[in-house]
Amino acid sequence: MAKTSPNLVITVADVKNMRAAIKDEGQFKRTFLASKASVDEQIAQKITVPQPKDGGGGYTHERHKKNYKLMYDAGIIFQLTQDEKYANYVRDMLLVYADLYPTLPLHPKRKMGKQSPGKLFWQSLNEAMWLVYTSQAYDLILPALNADEKTKIETGLFRPIAKFLSVESPQTFNKVHNHGTWATAAVGMTGYVLGEQEWVEQALYDLDKSGKGGFLKQLDELFSPQGYYNEGPYYQRYALMPFVTFAKVIQANQPERKIFEYRDGILLKAIDTTIQLSYNKLFFPINDAIKSKGIDTIELVNGVAIAYGLTGDAGLLDIAKQQNEIILTGEGLKVAQALDKQLEKPYQFKSVAFGDGNDGKQGALVIMRQNVAGEQAVLFKPTGQGLGHGHFDKLTWQFYDKGAEIVSDYGAARFLNVEAKFGGRYLPENQTWAKQTVAHNTVVVDEKSHFNADVKMGNANHPELLFFEKNDHVIMSSATINSAYKGVALKRTMALIKLPLKLKSGLEQSLVVDVFDIKSKEAHQYDLPVHYKGHLISTDFDLDTQLTSLPVLGKENGYQHLWLKAQAQPEAGLSQITWLNDNGRFYTSSAVMDGDSSLIFTQIGANDPLFNLRNENAFINRKAKAKDHTFVSVLEPHGEYNPSKEFTISAVSSIEKLTHKKVNNIDVIEISIVGNQHYLLAFNSADKIKSKQLNSFSHNGENYKFNGRFKLFTINSSH
Repeated sequence: MAKTSPNLVITVADVKNMRAAIKDEGQFKRTFLASKASVDEQIAQKITVPQPKDGGGGYTHERHKKNYKLMYDAGIIFQLTQDEKYANYVRDMLLVYADLYPTLPLHPKRKMGKQSPGKLFWQSLNEAMWLVYTSQAYDLILPALNADEKTKIETGLFRPIAKFLSVESPQTFNKVHNHGTWATAAVGMTGYVLGEQEWVEQALYDLDKSGKGGFLKQLDELFSPQGYYNEGPYYQRYALMPFVTFAKVIQANQPERKIFEYRDGILLKAIDTTIQLSYNKLFFPINDAIKSKGIDTIELVNGVAIAYGLTGDAGLLDIAKQQNEIILTGEGLKVAQALDKQLEKPYQFKSVAFGDGNDGKQGALVIMRQNVAGEQAVLFKPTGQGLGHGHFDKLTWQFYDKGAEIVSDYGAARFLNVEAKFGGRYLPENQTWAKQTVAHNTVVVDEKSHFNADVKMGNANHPELLFFEKNDHVIMSSATINSAYKGVALKRTMALIKLPLKLKSGLEQSLVVDVFDIKSKEAHQYDLPVHYKGHLISTDFDLDTQLTSLPVLGKENGYQHLWLKAQAQPEAGLSQITWLNDNGRFYTSSAVMDGDSSLIFTQIGANDPLFNLRNENAFINRKAKAKDHTFVSVLEPHGEYNPSKEFTISAVSSIEKLTHKKVNNIDVIEISIVGNQHYLLAFNSADKIKSKQLNSFSHNGENYKFNGRFKLFTINSSH
C-alpha cells in the first residue's frame, strides 16, 4: 500500500510536474487559473450541506453533486498552490458531512423496490459517484489534516458510506452492471486512501472475494473483446468513468496488477471504441440514450487523457482538441502540453462491426462510414438486448449525413435532472413508447414488440451477424434472428454504397440499400417504420390525408402514441418519398411495392397528456397479411436547398427504376439512375457460405458471376 498522499488518480509525481507547468504559459496554466477563480468564488460562500430531500435534479440532489465537485477541485488547487485555505475548506465540509451522514435514513425519494436507494441521493448510484470524487478530495488534502480530524472524517463519513455501499448493499456491489462498477470503484478507491486493503480486494473480487462479481468480473463480462459495452454508447461513456478512474488508482498503488494490460488491454480498447461510437461529436443514441451526449462528456475527457498518457497516440489529441477541455491531472498535463506543441493528428473513424457480448459473438453493432459530399454513416444494430437499458429493436438502423441525423432513433424518453418532468427519471413513456419496436426502424409483427417486450427473454436471445465486408465501393452487413417472434425468421442486409460513376452533374452519389427478408409458416401483419428527420416534400403516389381530426394508429405496444396522419396504397413497382433535412439536403426513400402493401404516415404525440414526447414523423410500409415477405428500399441523398442564397438543386430523385429478385440464395437488386446508369447489387444471403464461394446468376439474358458475399456490377461493363 502507498504511504504518500496524494496517490489516487493524481500522484505526488503528478503534483510536482503540475506545479512546474502552472508557471509557464499554455493551456494547462489557463485551465488552472480558470479553475482557481471558480473555486475562489465558491469557497467565499457559506458551506451548505442540506438534509437530503429531492430526487434527481432537485435542489438538495444538485447541491450534494456541486459539493463533491467543489471539494475535488479545491483539493487540486490546494496541491498546486500549497495554500491551506483550500484544504481547510474541504476539511470543514467533510466534517459537516461526518456529522450528518450517520444520522441519515434511506433517501425519502427512493424508488421502492426497483433501485438500490442511497442516503444522500435517491439512488445509491449517485452515492457511489459522490464517493469516487470525495475520496480523491480527501486524498488530496490529507497532508493538511491532524489526527483528530482524520479520525472524525473517517469514522463519521468514509467508513459508514463505504460500508453502506458494500456489505449493506450487496445486490448492487456484487452486480455485473454499471451501478456495480461505480460502487466497487468508490469503495476500492476509499480502501486505498484509508489503508483498507480488504476493501480493495472486495472491490476487485466481490464481497466474499469469490470472483463471481467485482471490478475484474465487470471487465470480463460487460465488454466485448473489442471494447464494446453491452448497454450501448450512452452507458458506455457513463460507465467509462469508474472503469478508467479506478484502473488508474490501481495502477498508481499496485502497478504489479498491470490493470491496463488486463484482458488484452480491454480498457484502452473501450476508450477507443467509445470514440468510434460517435458521429459529428455525438454518440449514436441507441437504447436508453440522451441524444445530446457526445465526445465532450467529462467521462470521455478523462478517458482520452488517461489513454494518451499511456499510449502517446497523436490521434487521441485530435479528439482532445475537439473536446476543448483540459483536466487538472498528470495525464491532463501531458495532453495540454502536446496540444500546445500542435502534435495532434487526425483521428481515424472506421467502418467496423463491434462484436457484442463478453465473447464478441452475441450479435454486433455495425458502423459503416464513407465520405460523399460530407461524412456519412449507417448504424446497423443486430446487437444483444443490452440489459434493462436495452430497447426491443433487433436489426434496426440509423443514417447520418452531412453532420445530421436523417433516419433517426428516438433514444430515451427522459428529461435528465429536470425534476419537474417525473423527477428527472425515465418517463413512463420510456416503457410505452421509446423501448417499443415501432419506435425504431425495424419490422414489427402483428403490432407486437420483439420478445413481447420481455427484458429477460431479450437478454436470453440475440441476433447472429452473418457477415460484415467491404471494398472500395460497398460496405455491407447482414444479420438474422428467429427468436424475436415465435415462428418468424427475420433477416436484414444493409449496404452503404459509393457508386463507381458520377452523376450527370459531375457529383458523386451514395446510396443505402436495405433488404429485409421475413419468413413464417403462418400469415402475419408486417410493419416496417422509417423514422425520418425533416420536412416531407413529395410522394409519387396520392395521399389520403386526415384533414380535420387525427385517429390513433393502435392501442398498445407504442402504437397508441402514434397519430395516423395519412395513408396510401401505391401501385406495384417503384414508390418514392422525399423529405428535406435542415442540413440542406434532400433524401428520397425508393421502395419496391407489390401493389397490396400500404404506406402509413404517422406523428408521435397521441395518448401523451403531459406532452412528454417529441412530435417526430415516420412512414410505415405495411404488408397486411403474408407468410413470407421482403421489404426492399434504397435511401438516396441528393441535391441542395439554400434559403439564404435562394437556390435549389436536384430536389428530385435520380432513381428511375428499382427491382429485386431472388435466384436461389442470390438477391439481385437492379438500380437505374438518370443518365443511363444501371447497377446490379448481388449478394449471397445464405446463412453460411465458403469464404471464396463462386456465385452465378442470370439477369435480362446476361450471366453474372462473383466470388464471396457480394458484388456491385455496372451493367454493360465486364462481368
